[in-house]
Amino acid sequence: MNFPRISRRKFIAAILLATPGAVLADAKQLEPTWLKIRQLRIGGGKAPARFVHFTDLHHKGDRKYLKSVVNRINSLTPDFVCFTGDIIEEEKHLAEALEVLAGVKAPMFGVPGNHDYWSKVSFEPIHKCFAATGGAWLLDEQRAIAGGKINLIGITCSHDHQAQLPLNPAAPNILLMHYPAWVKKLAGQKFDLLLAGHSHGGQVRIPFYGPLVVPFAVDEYDWGRYETQAGPLYVNSGIGYIYGYNFRFNCRPEITVIEI
Repeated sequence: MNFPRISRRKFIAAILLATPGAVLADAKQLEPTWLKIRQLRIGGGKAPARFVHFTDLHHKGDRKYLKSVVNRINSLTPDFVCFTGDIIEEEKHLAEALEVLAGVKAPMFGVPGNHDYWSKVSFEPIHKCFAATGGAWLLDEQRAIAGGKINLIGITCSHDHQAQLPLNPAAPNILLMHYPAWVKKLAGQKFDLLLAGHSHGGQVRIPFYGPLVVPFAVDEYDWGRYETQAGPLYVNSGIGYIYGYNFRFNCRPEITVIEI
């Protein structure tokens, strides 16, 4: 007998309607730590760099999970690693988070997120951790990296105006930022790639509908790749969750492998 084919979205929708208990178990127990590796290719021809993007750790003391994230990153052997904000929500978790992140075996570059500011932590130990990997904690700064093949720019989210840092016409220009919607504030600049976090993909995505709710400064850029006037933007769904919202559905935590 031939059975009709059903799409993944329709299948998930059927589960959502028929088995709320199973959905709740998935959202609470399975998906929050079920890492997904996504692949993204920017441009044609031979890519000069292959790197990893991750974001929004919101580390709360789950050392085993964070170590698994670092181990997965290392297993991908990237040329470098990019992080787009929110290491922690409370200062008491920073030392452990940095101790585990120090295990990243590639130059790690990052920018702060709103929770990094709201936690009122000193950025000095974060600077030291990222620098020890061969990378940097970028506060409205740029670096020529990967042997000069990439111009990496990192902007902060602590003010409403964006730094106008010079672009390199001879290399791909990659911009790291936390708030996706701030792509609209870039005043005519054009990048080869922009990377952001903050949205967590909504954490709960209803088939045929999308995220139930997203934070401020996300707008329409809740998850995935978007073509914008400033260049291609990729919004990562993040690794962790905020307090009181410790579940995911149809929106697994993500590590993105990018070739550019």
